[in-house]
Amino acid sequence: MTDFNLYDETNAPEAARPVLATAKSAFGFVPNLLGTLSESPAAAEAYLTLAGIVDKTSLSPAERQIVLLTVSYENTCHYCMAAHSTLAGGAGVDAATLNALRTGTPLPDARQNALARFTRTLVRERGYANDADIKAFLDAGFTKANIFDVITATALKTISNYANHIAETPVDDAFKAQTWAKPAAA
Repeated sequence: MTDFNLYDETNAPEAARPVLATAKSAFGFVPNLLGTLSESPAAAEAYLTLAGIVDKTSLSPAERQIVLLTVSYENTCHYCMAAHSTLAGGAGVDAATLNALRTGTPLPDARQNALARFTRTLVRERGYANDADIKAFLDAGFTKANIFDVITATALKTISNYANHIAETPVDDAFKAQTWAKPAAA
């Protein structure tokens, strides 16, 4: 295994320090994901910038977490599943929905389930959704703009999921209560 550095705002490459300072201000600590990504200041900045853009989409905070958790589940990202499982409650995701997202089972709410199903299709089919997939998503009350919002959020999680796979990013203490491993049957 290749070892990767885990930087903070004091020892990161100079160009990454403002990104880590921003993260520390927002979270109260530097998440290990950003500490790892800071090996490439551009990657750390891209992730933080795209995260801000995802927050501006027309998806609600709970819907954003559903997309982020669905992508992370599909990509088997232990770090992002723990982190977003922790953040989901504050975004309005109820316990039954969170459990379904963590186990890869249908969500209890039909509209939210349509969102997770569409996201899962995009990940599994590498962005190819057929007309029936798109129609089901739109029929659930989502918009054409939401299709691109889901794609944007998927891009964000692809960056972090892949980085965490490569670096084997350790889960932060703040997220350890939600430590996750993909269920064996999934």
